[in-house]
Amino acid sequence: MSKIYDAIIVGGGPAGLSAAIYLARAKYSVLVLEKEKFGGQITITSDIVNYPGVLEDSGEGLTIKMRKQAENFGASFQKAYVKSLHLQHPIKKVETDQGIFESVGLVLAPGAHPRKLGFPGEKEYQGRGIAYCATCDGEFFEGCPIFVVGGGFAACEEALFLTQYASKVTMIVREEDFTCAKTIADQVRAHDQIETLFETEIVEVGGHETMEYAVFRNNRDQSLWRYEASTQGRFGIFVFAGYVPQNELFQDQLALNAQGYLITDRHQKTSMDGVYGAGDICEKDLRQVVTAVSDGAIAATSLEKYITTTKDKFDIQTIAYQNHSQKTEISKGDDSSMFISQDIREQLQQIFNKFTKDVYLIGQLSTDPFSLEMKNFMEELASLSPHIHNVYQSVQDHPQIILCDSDQNDLGVHYHMVPGGHEFNSFILALYNIASQGQPLDQHVIEKIQSLKSHQIQVFVSLSCTMCPEVVQATQRIALLHPDIQTSIYDLSHYPEYKEQYQIMSVPCIVIDQQHVLFGKKTMEEMVQVLEKLQSK
Repeated sequence: MSKIYDAIIVGGGPAGLSAAIYLARAKYSVLVLEKEKFGGQITITSDIVNYPGVLEDSGEGLTIKMRKQAENFGASFQKAYVKSLHLQHPIKKVETDQGIFESVGLVLAPGAHPRKLGFPGEKEYQGRGIAYCATCDGEFFEGCPIFVVGGGFAACEEALFLTQYASKVTMIVREEDFTCAKTIADQVRAHDQIETLFETEIVEVGGHETMEYAVFRNNRDQSLWRYEASTQGRFGIFVFAGYVPQNELFQDQLALNAQGYLITDRHQKTSMDGVYGAGDICEKDLRQVVTAVSDGAIAATSLEKYITTTKDKFDIQTIAYQNHSQKTEISKGDDSSMFISQDIREQLQQIFNKFTKDVYLIGQLSTDPFSLEMKNFMEELASLSPHIHNVYQSVQDHPQIILCDSDQNDLGVHYHMVPGGHEFNSFILALYNIASQGQPLDQHVIEKIQSLKSHQIQVFVSLSCTMCPEVVQATQRIALLHPDIQTSIYDLSHYPEYKEQYQIMSVPCIVIDQQHVLFGKKTMEEMVQVLEKLQSK
């Protein structure tokens, strides 16, 4: 008999975390599924000053507290890519790349993703001058002119952030004025590095290997003007033109409005019993953290009665509620000098306890500070599990950590970085897939991977990038399943030579066999398709 949760929450942003807090506190068994990073889009926001009761915090800091609160009440968390939803029956099924999960109730909080405008050249020059995340890609335009397309809150916030890199920021706003709160609009108006062009649109971009020009239209008189990089050097265009609802999983099963947002009633109930919506996926006037957590709380409390009634009616036995906060507390001490905090160490023990095989980390290191940082990380990690062993080899340059099996055979995953930031989870998942039964994976995907030819894959990331981990985790899993595929992951900030060689202006950047360059998020299935297409040529 499969395990059935009282509730599954799809999406680990503020809405999903809020729902988890309320459901777990009411002593329901809760599983939160998130494909990328718990905390959602808000984690890339550096300053939050309008959340009631919180004078100032970062998006990541606020959502870390939310997750901890949900865990303390008993909620469970799982990184998983949801493939399909089966909503028709009393027991809802959620099919993921980590297996099938079942529940009585479901809260959908997948959020929305940045909107692409579709102007000529936008797709072709993504990663070659077009970008969508200032936190991820701002550093690639140090000392360069930057255009920010959009006039809402996100555009204004990111324009202010980009002033620390750009020689000048020019905002391209289609409307007659900003469409955000006056407080942040006034900050933009007052900033001496920002110029704003209202009633203006971007028409097209073009160039050769990198973006070389952009054409804009003045909507007042319909005149066109052209910006040339030939006279100004490299430049960037950051697009912040709103968001698109991530409704692919249920667009044919639930009622949506004309824009694709989920229609819910005042209790956050969708058009199907037992299925509730919360956060940016929902039809609403204001999309802020405060409204997202409100949605999550309402959805959770409304779902409670349905769960109890449905379990009784159909005699459904669910997983027993467990309060994780009742575990024995460990003295934390001062962990400020450690890579891995005491809180994370406690969470890692749950993973390391599942290790049944040894894994060797071969550190090919020099005497430079970067190598020393790698060595300190390796030693700290090895101290947490008897199954993790370190071996050190001396090299002159390009230090790296090579993941090996118990016989010290190279498994094809090389980290040219200290796996911190958003890539720490990627590194731990690689160890888990080596030293335990690993993450479940469909057999047909495994067969496709094993039928591939030999490839060398380089993945260039930034530790602040929320889109990079999905690519890293996909490519390293492919390497672990194929003896002739090697994945090398680079923290691009340490390798400026590759930035110039491949003209990288955005992360994640994927280079296959040192000649095929790709940008943007890729799932494992998409990476397999890319490799299949290359070998069919």
